[in-house]
Amino acid sequence: MMMEMVIVGTISYDDIETPSEKASSVLGGSATHSGLASSFHLRPPPGHPPRIGVVSAVGEDFSTYHQMVLEDAGMNLAGVALREGETSTRSLRFTQSMGRSEIINTDMNVLEEFIPVLPKAWAAPDVLLCANSKPSMQIEVLKQCPDAKINALDTNKIWIEEEFEALSRAMRMVDVVVLEEEEANAISGEKVLTQSISSIISGEALHGGSAAGPGPRSIIVKRGSSGILAYLPCGTIALPSYPTENPIDPTGRGDTFVGALFSSLVGHDGSLNDAEVMRKAMVHATVTSSYCAEGIGTKGIRSLGRGKYHARADRYRRIVGI
Repeated sequence: MMMEMVIVGTISYDDIETPSEKASSVLGGSATHSGLASSFHLRPPPGHPPRIGVVSAVGEDFSTYHQMVLEDAGMNLAGVALREGETSTRSLRFTQSMGRSEIINTDMNVLEEFIPVLPKAWAAPDVLLCANSKPSMQIEVLKQCPDAKINALDTNKIWIEEEFEALSRAMRMVDVVVLEEEEANAISGEKVLTQSISSIISGEALHGGSAAGPGPRSIIVKRGSSGILAYLPCGTIALPSYPTENPIDPTGRGDTFVGALFSSLVGHDGSLNDAEVMRKAMVHATVTSSYCAEGIGTKGIRSLGRGKYHARADRYRRIVGI
């Protein structure tokens, strides 16, 4: 069965502590958050097959209930391997301002040496999203999806620090890389964001420098409460964040953003060259990710209704004048 969107990333159990909430063994991970966000925008009509395929691995402790949560949302889990051992786990604590998290502990467990194998029918999706995960996983899936119309990659600081050579290789294989501002500057060694973006796109800031080849042709930078800045073939787009009033738990907000963003590009040929399509996709991503912070774990996005979403999207468009 062909998939319109394929997501490779982590499925985990998270222990989360925020100033107002505390929970253990919460369903999380980059594939989970980005998959739920994507499914909200690409939910198939009743009786139709899923449009999104997920690639990851879980352990013997992964519950049937959580499998049903993902499948009921509209995801095909044929690319999720059940392996001997335990599902990946994380422990996170957020500061009073919610602006920064402290990762207390991460155990990759069954994902540590995982080599993904995709169903052959998944080789040509509209969008292949390499959500935050080990660069070796991302590279393996990129090699198995040679005919994807758009390849996108998200990462985080741990892979920049520990697996930069592999990450650089993966970044050179994709059309779009999504980074936080701190991550972009860490890669380049620059303090000015625009200089960091230019050096990553040229390949100069990546392992091997520009002699090893150019980087991605597009960079989208998540700037927290300052919004997003995108350097694309169609030009530069900047949008503010949505003013969330009572954040509870921002875990997975970046993953939710990329899931909503790239699912909004499904069915659009040449979207990276179309400023209108990209701006609309970033509006959807910004609004969808704002709901992530309104519940512990995936609760905010899982409880999201269409009417509630469209009302907020309309309000956001008025805020930015679109």
